[in-house]
Amino acid sequence: MLDIRFIRENSEAVQINAKNKGYDVDVTSLLQLDSSRRELQTQIDDLRAKRNDIVAQTKGGRPTDELIAQGKAIKDQLFGVEEKFKEVDVNFMTLLKKVPNMALASVSVGSTEDENVVTKTVGSPKQFGFKPRNHADIAIERGWIDKERAAKVVGSRFAYIKGDLVKLQMSIVQFVINTLSDEEKIAEIAKNAGLDVSTKPLTPILPPLMIRTDMYDSMDRLEPRDERYKIEGDDLWLQGSAEHVLGSMHADEIFNESDLPLRYLGYATSFRREAGTYGKDMEGIFRMHQFDKLEMESFTTADDGHKEHLLFVAIQEYLLTQLGLPYRVLEKCTFDIGKPNACGVDMETWLPGQDKYRETHTADYMTDYQARRLNTRVRRESGNLELIHTNDATAFAVGRIMIAIIENGQTVDGKVNVPGALQPYLGGRTVL
Repeated sequence: MLDIRFIRENSEAVQINAKNKGYDVDVTSLLQLDSSRRELQTQIDDLRAKRNDIVAQTKGGRPTDELIAQGKAIKDQLFGVEEKFKEVDVNFMTLLKKVPNMALASVSVGSTEDENVVTKTVGSPKQFGFKPRNHADIAIERGWIDKERAAKVVGSRFAYIKGDLVKLQMSIVQFVINTLSDEEKIAEIAKNAGLDVSTKPLTPILPPLMIRTDMYDSMDRLEPRDERYKIEGDDLWLQGSAEHVLGSMHADEIFNESDLPLRYLGYATSFRREAGTYGKDMEGIFRMHQFDKLEMESFTTADDGHKEHLLFVAIQEYLLTQLGLPYRVLEKCTFDIGKPNACGVDMETWLPGQDKYRETHTADYMTDYQARRLNTRVRRESGNLELIHTNDATAFAVGRIMIAIIENGQTVDGKVNVPGALQPYLGGRTVL
């Protein structure tokens, strides 16, 4: 969340930013609650001081009837003010949590995702000598996907992944882990992107698949709740992406500046309800309730936060290029970057079976918005304590990248050419 002091000093800008992001926030009401809250806190402090003064006067002897009466009156008054403070504080925090993070000045203002700006297109859609097929047709024909039996066992929008598609998934995972845990490779990516950043590699992590309500809420990724899966009878939710449990793992911790940047690569099975989808999104494994993702998460100082975002974008481009997949990069407008994000980038990969680019990657920079509620800080070399800055970004949404490989690598006889970067992880196989 935003610092209330920043909101007091920049109330008009905060209100405009909320509108640009599409959030209904009443900054005036928030500041009125803030004022009432501070006034009540002052009253509480004054009453506690008077109570302590009376206690001091009674040391060493029996209190007089007058002091007893004064103490009782103060106690009753203090109770009333504290109860009022609790009520105001709840309303204050509810409104404060609704205020979105400030978009960076570089983010364009837009009212729909259609106003995202395509900044780069890499590669050209492959020209086939036949009409390219949808991944679902190929995978079902090859026995790689079984949604009918999954529906029988668990319901719609789930699937059994089988045979060579499992091997392909494991090759993707191993390729990404080996690449991003290699410091020389990170240095190469940073150099090619013209970035002066640390070359520290990412640490692979298999995180928990569940998260407590307070941690989910502090990450500001719990809403909208109707898209999440709640564990009945427990204060737990199935996480919707690995960064939800990676970003929260250092809550209430203090890093030394020399520890940063801290970079993680999480591999997790994630869960979302994905309500309201239709058409091509319902075919195959494009949009499922359960899906596997490789997700990057990092913690930096404020000085390095945006450069880290650019590094993650460069990593995403490198991974796509290594697989030989055509893609384009979009700078997201204010409407589409999300509530906790200061800026965001999407990448869309060309899917011949749909004859269009579809989203496969996103990269989000949150500044200190998440860290403020998580209370994750860094002790600078100067000795000052500051909130850390967080970034998260998709390495690969495994299902969607397998779709891209199948559709771009398909042959007329229904086989699939394996990208060269993955062949070593498939025993040298060139075709599935």
